[in-house]
Amino acid sequence: MLKQRIITALLMLAVLLPAVFYPVPEVFAGVAVVLISAAAWEWARMNQSGPLASLAIGGVCAAVCLLSWYGGLLYVPLKSLWIVAGSAWVLLGAWLLYRGVAVWGCVPRSLRLVGGVLTLWVAWIAVAQARIEGINFLFSIFVLVWAADIFAYFAGRALGGKFFSRKLAPSISPGKTWEGAFGGMLGVLVCAVVWRSLDASMSLGAASLYTRLGVVHVAFMVLALLFLATMSIVGDLVESLFKRSAGIKDSSGLLPGHGGVLDRVDALLPILPLAMMFSTL
Repeated sequence: MLKQRIITALLMLAVLLPAVFYPVPEVFAGVAVVLISAAAWEWARMNQSGPLASLAIGGVCAAVCLLSWYGGLLYVPLKSLWIVAGSAWVLLGAWLLYRGVAVWGCVPRSLRLVGGVLTLWVAWIAVAQARIEGINFLFSIFVLVWAADIFAYFAGRALGGKFFSRKLAPSISPGKTWEGAFGGMLGVLVCAVVWRSLDASMSLGAASLYTRLGVVHVAFMVLALLFLATMSIVGDLVESLFKRSAGIKDSSGLLPGHGGVLDRVDALLPILPLAMMFSTL
């Protein structure tokens, strides 16, 4: 299993890294369209769509992204879109986690499908615009999510259950602990301090998310990063809720050893529009 995970990860890096570092940012946007379309296909399958219908929904998602690209949306500020999308993630994410797995089955399937495609479309525009902003800015968003996940894992393994007897969301993801969540938040703050110092001492191109937040005030940066770390956990938990409702472990087997595309990007889905919202504002 570990060997399979490593091979898949190396293959993904072999595709993604050249696309990210290619001088023309549109190359990365094109690769992202493929990944987002695959995620839409997975989303349709998770919501009881048949094989042809799932392929069609993946195609619709790709078409919406490409039409947006053709219409020039990647190159204009979209402050209102980021505010609406970010607010929707906060409100609907809180509602879903509060109500639990059972409530998702009460939502009409057509609404679930449309909502999923819209969410993935917004995430694609956000990640494409982040790459246009600069590689340093894009990676600072990615690393925020990775740091939250990695620190949460090790903090949960080392400290889980020592300070809080109740798990974070036992009915959705029994393995997650409050200790892990707070460890992930601490990891994000450590990452921000290191990244800001690198921004100040090295020429890394466009300013990172951390430096942009710190321009307002250090206290604002800390609060914003704690909020973003929390929302990365929300993204992870919400996808776990969807999978539990569908009765599946992974969103698909597209990435052997890792599950599906949605399994890899779940925490990024709320973070991307929220990071663009902070940057735009």
